[in-house]
Amino acid sequence: MALDQPTEKKTEEAEMGFLDHLEELRKRLFWSAVFILSAGITLFICKSWLFETVLFGPRRIDFASFRAWCWLSETIGAGQTLCVQEIRYELINTTMLGNFTTHILVSAIGGFIIAFPLVFWQGWLFIRPALKMAEVKAANGIGLSSSALFFTGVAFGYWVIAPLSLQFLGNYELGDVEARISVMSYMKTIASITLAAGLIFQLPVVVYFLSRAGLVTPEILKSYRRHALVAILVIAAVITPPDLTSQVLVALPVLVLYEVSIVISRRVIKRNAERA
Repeated sequence: MALDQPTEKKTEEAEMGFLDHLEELRKRLFWSAVFILSAGITLFICKSWLFETVLFGPRRIDFASFRAWCWLSETIGAGQTLCVQEIRYELINTTMLGNFTTHILVSAIGGFIIAFPLVFWQGWLFIRPALKMAEVKAANGIGLSSSALFFTGVAFGYWVIAPLSLQFLGNYELGDVEARISVMSYMKTIASITLAAGLIFQLPVVVYFLSRAGLVTPEILKSYRRHALVAILVIAAVITPPDLTSQVLVALPVLVLYEVSIVISRRVIKRNAERA
């Protein structure tokens, strides 16, 4: 009996520790949901600006990105190579709840994008107690870096990838088939491209943490460099018009991110070796 009691006490302490972690996770998820919901409701209220200015902007020929590319094309003596055509398809709604559902979906995704720094901060507050003081100090500024990379990716997706994709897909012809795109399909395309670009730009942050954990090394990243290059070029070729300039505009920043991730991994591994 005397030996059993300490064992039971340790089990209870371990169980309480586990329950405390669950309670902390619930708290962080709750606040993340509050931040996303608050931002989403704000966007939902600003319906006219959200749709007419933000979401429908990339399908207009006077969109800022289109004007900038056309100016650049003429400046470098390439004529109107980068000048775009007017998107000819019309947006339609085919269901009773279509417009309302689209409004909610877009507001939710936009809410997550706006609240991302706060959501990331909640995640950091959850994992920070499990880290050593040296690890916490080493990760100082990671929240700011992650947020900056995320919003840079979102901007890149919205101002570069989305307009190019809409131009290519919107003007893609298939015989006598008339393009009439549902508003939900259009919004999903814009939202998914923008959000995906923001998440892809988190690659250096992900590599940082994986390198800290010893799961990724610069050698591994270098060995997959060619695979990454091929994958990036294929994706760029699929989602952009079939001209080299557009594909380079999309592929180059992602390739730079991959190379930056290799440098980050090398520095992290070096610091780990110095502390060992």
